[in-house]
This record gives sequence, C-alpha cells and structure tokens, in this order.
Amino acid sequence: MSSFLKKIIKNMKAVSTSTNMMGKKEGSVYISWTKEQLIRKITELENANKQHHNELQHIEDNKKRKLPQEGIIKTKTKKTQKKFDFSKHNTRFVALRFAYLGWNYNGLAIQKEYTPLPTIEGIILEAMNKCRLVPSMILQEFQFSRCGRTDKGVSAMNQVISLKVRSNLTDDEQLDPANDNREIPYVQILNQLLPDDIRISAVCLRPPPGFDARFSCTNRHYKYVFNGKHLDITRMSKAASYFLGENDFRNFCKLDGSKQLTNFKRSIMSANILPVSDTFYCFDLVGSAFLWHQVRCMMAILFLVGQTHEEPEIVLRLLDIEKTPQKPVYDMADEIPLLLYDCRFPQMEWQEPATDDHKAIKFTTAAEALTLHYGLKATVSNIFKDILPTADADIFTKKVINLGDGKGRIIGKYVKLKDRDVMKSIETVNAKHSKRREKKLNNV
Repeated sequence: MSSFLKKIIKNMKAVSTSTNMMGKKEGSVYISWTKEQLIRKITELENANKQHHNELQHIEDNKKRKLPQEGIIKTKTKKTQKKFDFSKHNTRFVALRFAYLGWNYNGLAIQKEYTPLPTIEGIILEAMNKCRLVPSMILQEFQFSRCGRTDKGVSAMNQVISLKVRSNLTDDEQLDPANDNREIPYVQILNQLLPDDIRISAVCLRPPPGFDARFSCTNRHYKYVFNGKHLDITRMSKAASYFLGENDFRNFCKLDGSKQLTNFKRSIMSANILPVSDTFYCFDLVGSAFLWHQVRCMMAILFLVGQTHEEPEIVLRLLDIEKTPQKPVYDMADEIPLLLYDCRFPQMEWQEPATDDHKAIKFTTAAEALTLHYGLKATVSNIFKDILPTADADIFTKKVINLGDGKGRIIGKYVKLKDRDVMKSIETVNAKHSKRREKKLNNV
C-alpha cells in the first residue's frame, strides 16, 4: 500500500472521533472499518473524483468549441498592412474651401505641442492621411498653406487651404476639365470622414499660377455677432466708422514678442454695424490682413461705446499712437461670436458637390442636424431662464461690462480708458522675448 493511502487512512481515523459542544466524543462509522474496507472506499472516491474531473473538462472543451457561435470572435494573427507607396501615384495642387464651428476646437492651425482640444487642421489632415490623399502630417511635404489663422473658439464659413494631394490623373490629364469626372471626389470623401461641425464645401482643381492660400488672398471678411439689448447701436456705428482706412492698430491687438513685429499698420476697407435679426447685430469688418486678436479688441471698445462708458471718439484716441503710445488695460471680447465669414481671392473655379448627388444630400443633412441640435439647446435654455425665480435680480443694479459672451464682467466703478494702467510697450515686449530666446540658444 502506498504511503499516500496510509496517510489518508490515518487522517480518516483521526477525524472519525470528534468532540461535540458539550465536550463529549462522538463516534464515526469509519472507526469500526477494517483497513481493506477503508482502501476500497478511498478507491471508489478516487474513481468518482476522476470521473467528475473528466466531465468538467469535457464541458469546458465544448464551451471553447462553441465560443465563435456565441458571438465571441477568435483572435487571428493580424496581417501586416502593406505600406501605401505614394511614389507610385501622381499628385496635383488644389485649393479646398471649408467651414467649421470653432468652439469645440483649439483653433485652426495644427500645433507641434499638445493642445487640450484638437485643432481643425489636425482633424482635416488626419482624414486626408487616412484616405491616402497626403503622405503624412508634415505640412512641408505637400506645400500646405492656410488663408487666415483663427484662434481657439473662433468659427469660419469660407476658410481656404492649398496643398498637394494624390490624384487619379496624369499632369496632362489634369489640365483638361473634361477629365474632372475621373478625378478623386475630394469633397465627398473628406466629408464622410470629418465630423459634422467641419465641412468641406468646394474644391478648386486648377488654382491660378503661383496660388498660395495665404498670400493670394486679397482681403478677409469677419463678422462678430452680438445681442443689441442695452446697447446704443447708433453710437457703435459711429465708432466703427473711425476704423476705416490705414491705421496703426497696436492698441487693438495682443502683442506677440515671438514675431518681433514693428509695423502695426493695417487697412480696413469696410466697418459697419449691421442687423442680423430682431435682436441680433453683427460688426461687419473687411480688411486686407489682421493682427493677433485685432477684431476682438476692436469689438471690446465698441461694446464700451455702446454701453455709453466711452465716447465713439475713443477709437480715434486709441488709433493715435502719439496720444496713446501704449495699450490701456481692457478685456477682449469673447471668441465664440467671432467668425471668419469669407476669404476673397482672384477669380477661381470652385467645384461644389452636385445638388442631386446623394452624398451632397448627406452633407446638407449633417449641417441641418447640427443647427437643430444647437437650436434645441437654445430652446431648453430659454425655458430654463423663464422658470427661474428672481433671486439674482440684484445683479442688474451693478455695472456689467459687455464682452459678447452673454455674461460679461461685473465691476464696481468704471474707470475710463485714458485713466487706466497701460500694457508694456512693443519695444519692451520684443526685447524681453529676444533676450529669452538668446539665453535659450546659449544654454543649448
């Protein structure tokens, strides 16, 4: 008999007598069994245990065989995807016109550093790279250029980029419009990959010679939408008219030492306050080019005029760099109501999706659905406002500076711009940045 069986028999005899709660020993049926009976019992238990184990194993094997039928897909070794060889395909230089709602994005331009929100260009280029229109996310590899850079939260209706993309046609075939129906349907393909708040509206397959989305743009058209409630629109219109012509806008922008700008003169061709609806207006502005945050700064001053905190002539004072050599401290207008409405170029041949195309219908539906989505939110917000108690009614006894965001900033006493502290001078900002850059280079 094996030592293993001997040990089991010993243990069985040890537990055959147990002590109850009163301290008395109770007998067990095994105490009177012979060694042969115990061995036979153990053998039976071993066989039963072995049979039970085999049954469990059989059930487990059946489960594994049935897994694919129960919706669990067996993992397969993923084949290595063949790398797309761009050198085997022709390219062509095109311009794309597109629109976007900016409040879900970290601005237009793709960034080298991490941004808390995606950028519009980043989303578009990822889509282009995914469908093999461009070889990478490196802008220099396909002659990329943008018309007008918009900041975080700012929207655009007719933004333009130019770049080289993959083509189905040879260079000679690209010259003949009769071959356009054989070209890659750029607009339709990209709109299938892009989110609903970024839409490609047209493509120019043959831009003018030497075309560049940035430098070929003749002027840029901005609109800043605002609620006219509690604002003197006549005063604002008068102040806006003072922006016309070529002026130095150093007091209407955010200084950027990295660009080392010294020329802040920009030409404004049109500046008007126009009605949009019964309660909404827009600051309609056309200019050749704009400085960083220029439109938002201009709008901030117009709000102060509209609230009668400042006279319309404050615009003239801020444009006169002898009277106001440094920018007074003031809050910029909010970014959400600002949109780059149009970018104007010399005559170009834009191709839009056909209205009878089912893909074009999908494009329209996406835009309409998005409008309905935000319209529903606005309606719910109005209901929320209507049922609120008048607990915060006392807020209107205080002064609120209109910043275009619907909230504004509460202040105690208004201080005229001419009496405020001023920002650092252009020379100081540029010198500080140059010194910091030089120090950084020396430490490398």
